[in-house]
Amino acid sequence: MPMLLVGAPESKLQGDRWGAVWWYGLLAARMEAAGPTFIKLAQWAASRADLFPSLLCDKLGAMHSHGKQHPFSHTKRVIEHVFQKPFDEVFEEFDHEPIGTGAIAQVYRATLKHDLLPPSYLDTPKRHTPKSATASLAANTLLQEPPPSVPTASVAIKVLHPHVSQMISRDLSIMKLFASLISVLPGMQWLSLREEVDVFGSMMEQQLDLRHEADNLQVFERNFAARKVPVTFPRPLKVWSTKDLLIEEYENALPLEHFLKNGGGPFDDQVATVGLDAFLNMLLLDNFVHSDLHPGNIMIKFSRPESTAALLSHIFTSLFHPPSTPPVPDYSESDSIVANLRTLTNSPKAWVDELTFLSEKGYIPEIVFIDAGLVTTLNAKNRQNFLDLFGAVAEFDGYRTGQLMVERCRTPDLAIETETFALKMQHLVLSIKRKTFSLGKIKISDILTEVLKAVRTHHVKMEGDFINTVISILLLEGIGRQLDPELDLFKSALPILRQLGRQMSAQESMTQLPSGNFGAFLKVWVWLEARELASATFVNADDLVKYGW
Repeated sequence: MPMLLVGAPESKLQGDRWGAVWWYGLLAARMEAAGPTFIKLAQWAASRADLFPSLLCDKLGAMHSHGKQHPFSHTKRVIEHVFQKPFDEVFEEFDHEPIGTGAIAQVYRATLKHDLLPPSYLDTPKRHTPKSATASLAANTLLQEPPPSVPTASVAIKVLHPHVSQMISRDLSIMKLFASLISVLPGMQWLSLREEVDVFGSMMEQQLDLRHEADNLQVFERNFAARKVPVTFPRPLKVWSTKDLLIEEYENALPLEHFLKNGGGPFDDQVATVGLDAFLNMLLLDNFVHSDLHPGNIMIKFSRPESTAALLSHIFTSLFHPPSTPPVPDYSESDSIVANLRTLTNSPKAWVDELTFLSEKGYIPEIVFIDAGLVTTLNAKNRQNFLDLFGAVAEFDGYRTGQLMVERCRTPDLAIETETFALKMQHLVLSIKRKTFSLGKIKISDILTEVLKAVRTHHVKMEGDFINTVISILLLEGIGRQLDPELDLFKSALPILRQLGRQMSAQESMTQLPSGNFGAFLKVWVWLEARELASATFVNADDLVKYGW
C-alpha cells in the first residue's frame, strides 16, 4: 500500500503516481491468484469507475474469468441426478472436453435425445412477425427481415463447480471483515464498502442459482420476439434446469472479438446498428438490461432470408388457400459458414474477403447474446431518479442535474464541494447544448467518462444499477464506434424514443406534460427530431445563422 504514495502525479498516467500504477498491477495479479470470488470481485470493481481510478479499472477489467476444470465425474453425477436416468440414456452425443471453464461453472456441448425435448421447445419460433411489429432503426438498415429462428436438439450444458457455493460464502465473510476494517480509516466512509460487499454478494448469489439465468433468457426471448431485428438469445430448457445445472440451446456462432480484431467488412454498420438498437430497446422500453455485455458475450452467426421470388410465391399462394406457416430456413448453412470463418481469424484479408462474398450472396449477420445470468432492472425509486435526471438534462439545466445527483445519491452528507460538482455538470450539459444546435458530433462516452470522474472526485455515491447502465452505454458505444466510426447514439435512439413517447402518452394525460415523465422524454425527442431534420436539410449549419434561417 505505501507504493501508492511513490512518485509524483503524472498527466500521462491520468493524474496517478507511477508507484500507484505498479500497485494496481500487483493487486490485479493477487486477486487473480485468490480464486473465483476475487476474480469476480475484480471484474465487478472494473465496472465501478465512479469509485475507483480509471487505470485501476483498466487493470482489473483485463482479468479473464477462467477457472480450474472440475472432473467429468462431477458433471456426470449432476446430470444423472437431474434426469434420474443413466448418463448414456440422456444424450445422443456428448463432448467430454468443456467448451468453456469460468470461475463459477463449466460448459459442455451435447445433443439431447429427442424424447427429452418438449414439443414446444422445437416447434415454437423464437421470432415472429405480428401485424403491429415493433419498428426500429435496425429493421430499416436491413433489406429483408431476418428469418424465424427455431432451436435444435444441440444444447449447451452449464454445470456449477463442486463446493463453489461454500467457497464463495467463505470468501464473502473475509471481504466483509476487511470492508469493515477499511471503513474505519479516515476519508473511506463515503465508499461504504460494507454495503458494496453486500451488493456484490447478492450478485454472486444470483449466479450461483442457474435458474435465474434460465428465467432471464425467457424474458429476453419474449421481449424480442416481435421485433424485426436479427437478435436472438439461447432458449433454455427450463424443465431440465436446476440450481446446479442449466441446459440451453447451443448457439454455434463467432465471438464479436473476431470482428473487432479483423473488421466486419460489409457488415460493420449492420452489426453496430443492430447491437446498439437491441441495447436501447432493453434500456428504454423493457427496463431489463443484460449486465455483462462485453465482446465475449456477444456472438455473430449468419442467416439468409427468403428470396423475393419465394416470398411473393408464398403471398400469392396465401391469397387462394388458407394461410400456412412459411417454411423455416435451414440454419445448417450458418454452421458451415462459422466453421469456415473460424479458420480465417488470423488472416484479416481472407476474413474480410469471405465476409464480402457472404454479403453478395445475401446473408445477414445475426447477433446472439449469451451468459445472461446478470440483468439490471431499475426499481420504481431508481427509475424515477433516472427520469428526473433525464428531465433536467432535457431542459439543458446542468446545475439542477448536479444538484439532483447529490440529493439522490447514497450518502449526500458525505459529498464534498457540491457547488463545484453542480457547476461541472452545468459545463458538461452546456457542451451538449452547443453541439446539439451546431449539429456537432456528440460522443456519449466522453461525456459519461467526465461525469464518472466528477462523481469520484466529489464523493457522490451513485446507485450500482445506475452505474451499471452508464457503463453498459460506454461499452456499447465503444464497440459500435470500433465497427462503424459514424455511429450516432442519438440517431439510434430516435425510433425508440418515438415508440416510448407513444407508450408514455397513453399512460399520462397531456395536462401533465410540464411535470410528468412524458414531458422529459418529449423535450429530448423534440430536440433530437429537430437536430435530425436540420442535419438532413442543411449541408452547412453555419448557413442557419448567416442567412437568418
